[in-house]
Amino acid sequence: MSKKIAFKSDRFKKNRGGYSRWLLLSCEKCKNPVLLYQKDGPGILKRLYINRIVVPKILADKNLTCKKCKKVLGIWIVYQKENRPAYRLFAGTIEKKIFKGNKLPKINF
Repeated sequence: MSKKIAFKSDRFKKNRGGYSRWLLLSCEKCKNPVLLYQKDGPGILKRLYINRIVVPKILADKNLTCKKCKKVLGIWIVYQKENRPAYRLFAGTIEKKIFKGNKLPKINF
């Protein structure tokens, strides 16, 4: 069972090379899926921009935490260079699985 979701295309995507991919981010400690994210451009994942988080739509906390083991994965910031709200990730707290294209697997969060 898969679901089609379109990539967001805006000036941020164009500034980062114009290509995107989906990342399924999971807690490194308990392997619980945390969120689905649109990563634009090359490079490592340092921040999660709020407008690129696809599932869950709304994150209530200022800290990004795993719902299963309650580990803090990142903290809320405003990235000054682009004036965008984001989560700054802590090193070694998440693992990612890459999906290219528009088809994504069904995942329960």
